[in-house]
Amino acid sequence: MGPYRTFIAFQTIVVKEVRRFMRIWVQTLLPPAITMALYFVVFGNLIGPRIGEMGGHHYMDFIVPGLIMMSVITNSYSNVVSSFFGMKFQKSIEELVVSPVPNWVILAGYVTGGVTRGLAVGAIVTALSLGFTDLKVHNAPVMIAVVLLTAILFSLGGFINAMFATKFDDISIVPTFVLTPLTYLGGVFYSISLLPEFWQTVSMANPILYMVNTFRYGILGVTDINVSFAFTMIIGFTVLLFGYSLHLLNKGKGIRH
Repeated sequence: MGPYRTFIAFQTIVVKEVRRFMRIWVQTLLPPAITMALYFVVFGNLIGPRIGEMGGHHYMDFIVPGLIMMSVITNSYSNVVSSFFGMKFQKSIEELVVSPVPNWVILAGYVTGGVTRGLAVGAIVTALSLGFTDLKVHNAPVMIAVVLLTAILFSLGGFINAMFATKFDDISIVPTFVLTPLTYLGGVFYSISLLPEFWQTVSMANPILYMVNTFRYGILGVTDINVSFAFTMIIGFTVLLFGYSLHLLNKGKGIRH
């Protein structure tokens, strides 16, 4: 395929993905917005005043970056895993695989769709947070870079999950038993400096910790970890998952029998 046809193929996949989640926005965009609004009310307004300050900021200000990042992570992941597995389940993915579209274009198209939904929900949650606190961005390039890399990373994670899934139950196992615990233990609601030294060391094995803290640094200017090291880890995970996703697609894992 020439560059123009490759771009058209990529654009077609992305448009299809965006239209898919926008058509059912009541299921894809509204629920996470309501959930995050409840977090703002319960943890920020009700519990926050009892906790006081954390990291030199009001508790509401402290948790807002983590909640925005949580929404980006879960929605980027869920969009790709549900969409790609749906294509597998309906057997329509076979038509795409046998077409002359390069596998990297297929992967990039689905990942872009996941990133778009993740960023859309993140933008909605950010807008909602303005009703509870005043956000002042400390470092915009860091904030934009980390939220984009995070959305790409978890879109790739959703793609891998979809490749291995053989039934609908399989696409809920990882979010329930892996993604949710890692998110809640990733410093969204607390600073790891409050933990004993042993658990601080254990927490460093959680990749979501790097994303949440780097994003918090971009907004508030405070972090529990080195930002440069965090970016190195995030980029490393992203490259690794992209390579593995492309390998699975080239191999036809769960598609070709």
